[in-house]
Amino acid sequence: MTNYLGLDGFRFGWVAAWIDNRGDHGFDYSPGLARLLAMPHARAMIDMPIGLKPSGYRMCDLRARELIGPAVFLGARRDLWTFPDMDAANRHYWKHEGQGRGVSAQLWNIRDKIREVDEIMTPARQATIREAHPELIFWNLAGRVRLAKKTSAEGRQQRMALLAQRGFTKLPTWLTQRHGTGIGRHDLIDACACAAAARDSTQRIGGEELDPGQLRMEINY
Repeated sequence: MTNYLGLDGFRFGWVAAWIDNRGDHGFDYSPGLARLLAMPHARAMIDMPIGLKPSGYRMCDLRARELIGPAVFLGARRDLWTFPDMDAANRHYWKHEGQGRGVSAQLWNIRDKIREVDEIMTPARQATIREAHPELIFWNLAGRVRLAKKTSAEGRQQRMALLAQRGFTKLPTWLTQRHGTGIGRHDLIDACACAAAARDSTQRIGGEELDPGQLRMEINY
């Protein structure tokens, strides 16, 4: 059967959830992306920026932030990993782009994963491996309303209920199996959301901007 893959980063690597068009589903994890992306799939969606500007903010991030707020991190740039620390990066960006146009700690902390994705991406691969954002996915699944914070018990139950409706009935069991792996609760939930979007999504924000490598800057949901 045809598999659809969703991926999210966690402290020690990547977690992937998959679902097929009959509803069979599973999850896996790995220190690197290569083994997970080698799993057969018709389409994959990953919670990580694809397509990076040399400077400035991506339009798709700005537009997504209007819909779901600060869950969308701003400032993914192609030179992000060339700085020794976040303070140096922000001094550079503030000097050349304007005060306040830097990067957040959340974005800085995933810079190596942004680079890992960037190193494998090509325009041809983007036909089947696309960027998604779990909070946009949940916003859409919930009827385009914002849910409770994902760190709250209410928000977690809302997201799990939406995923159960899309076929991820094993997720409560998976959450007990992740202990000792380093996978965070919401890393696994977000990977499932990306897998659901890989199977079902027909919507995106952006796609008009291209980066220097001709990758589309867009967010699917």
